Amino acid sequence: MEVTCEMNLLKVSPMDVYNEELVSNVFPADWVNPEPAHMYNLVVIGAGSAGLTAASGAAGLGAKVALVERHLFGGDCLNYGCVPSKCVIRSSRAWADVRGSGAFGIRVPDGVEVDFSAVMERMRRLRAKISHHDAVDHFKDSGIDVFLGDAVFASTDTIDVDGKILKFKKAVLATGARAVHPQVDGLKEAGYFTNETIFNLTERPSRLAVIGGGPLGCELAQAFQRFGSQVTIMDRNPHLLPREDSDAADILQNAFIREGIRLVLNVKLKRVEEKDGEKVITFDCKGKEETIPVDEILIGAGRAPNVEGMDLEKAGVKFDAKKGIEVNDHLQTTNHRIYAAGDCCMKYKFTHTADAAARLVIANAMFPGHRKLSALTMPWCTYTDPEIAHVGMYERDAHQKGVEIETFQKTFSDLDRAITDGEEEGFVKVHVKKGTDKILGATIVARHAGEMIGEISVAIVGDVGLKTIANIIHPYPTQAEAIKQVGDEYNRTRLTPFVKSLFSRWFDLTRK
Repeated sequence: MEVTCEMNLLKVSPMDVYNEELVSNVFPADWVNPEPAHMYNLVVIGAGSAGLTAASGAAGLGAKVALVERHLFGGDCLNYGCVPSKCVIRSSRAWADVRGSGAFGIRVPDGVEVDFSAVMERMRRLRAKISHHDAVDHFKDSGIDVFLGDAVFASTDTIDVDGKILKFKKAVLATGARAVHPQVDGLKEAGYFTNETIFNLTERPSRLAVIGGGPLGCELAQAFQRFGSQVTIMDRNPHLLPREDSDAADILQNAFIREGIRLVLNVKLKRVEEKDGEKVITFDCKGKEETIPVDEILIGAGRAPNVEGMDLEKAGVKFDAKKGIEVNDHLQTTNHRIYAAGDCCMKYKFTHTADAAARLVIANAMFPGHRKLSALTMPWCTYTDPEIAHVGMYERDAHQKGVEIETFQKTFSDLDRAITDGEEEGFVKVHVKKGTDKILGATIVARHAGEMIGEISVAIVGDVGLKTIANIIHPYPTQAEAIKQVGDEYNRTRLTPFVKSLFSRWFDLTRK
């Protein structure tokens, strides 16, 4: 049975050669759903990061697996998230480097400019290239039965996909999440972009309002500002990235101001109106009503789990429209046969956490496993310039849990490699359990903080303390050397006045 006509006509704008390649890989128009097996060891609903990992992992173990997707294989990460955004961010960094190259003795001739359409074409080309990894045929060739269409539960152990019944022993819900928009009068009528549509642009907006000062809003705001848009970030909080370390957020906020991004914080949006080809945003700030005219609006103000339309009630799966699917620490739903992973059920909505959760689900669903989500160490990174990466506890987390900590920090302003790179604004901050060198959490602010945080993540998982890190030889000069120097800072605290006096006496004796 072929998938519906509506799905066969699925398009991604603009439908150029690259997006045609993308769609042919991740939702081929001529796809014919197979005849279902008598019984599946595992049925996975959703072919995003969590679903693809769960399906391929289980199939690799020899399980009979079915994978159901109603839209594009690869999910948000490939189509609307990590891949396209990092392509765009890389182009914006290239332009920032060119523009700032005078500080390094490089003379750039007048007239060099950003070709926005070429930037977006590059993004589409690279996304299409990467889409081969998530192609429908790739998973079919791995022995997985792929079904394109809507999955609806018919009972606690059966799923209906366009009239085909899939019976399962275990199932995984990996349906992801979608962008949401604030309830503001006139916003829908005026029109807006989300991460699901912003990458369709081929022309740069002259004036862009970004609603939301979280990771998504900050990443794309900086990129578009660098491309030449006049960007305004609007947020109800008094600071950007309110969940991050405040020192880290301060550095980024100051960087944004230097780059010309307008920050309108502590605001309450009231309405949006179209006037003379503009979108006029009216808001309250400190009790005063103000307006901002822009050409386009990008919403980056949160996500909602995809839990509707599957008749989860028939499966005995409890869920909440805002919080998502209810799971225990083993990622098992209220139906013991069914698990969930990724953005549809988890607090941290990142590709790598979805991947980690899917691996946990495979262990628990395919074997008598008892791996816990709470036992995982979750790092993450906001890919601004500089980047902000974090793992483990924040200082506020320790206070809330009554854990006494000590904090050690190395700023880049006196780090040799950071000085030579012209990247002196940043730091490595590590929290340890008081009286020990046990690492509880860390934040790094650096241009490549995301590449550096892995060392501390390994240290936490491997129970390696700062004392040991101080003894690990790091190449010189590197910015990662700052992590070792934080270890040195810890070691200096071990030299109490009494210990120092003993060393002093010993050195005096050796000189006689």
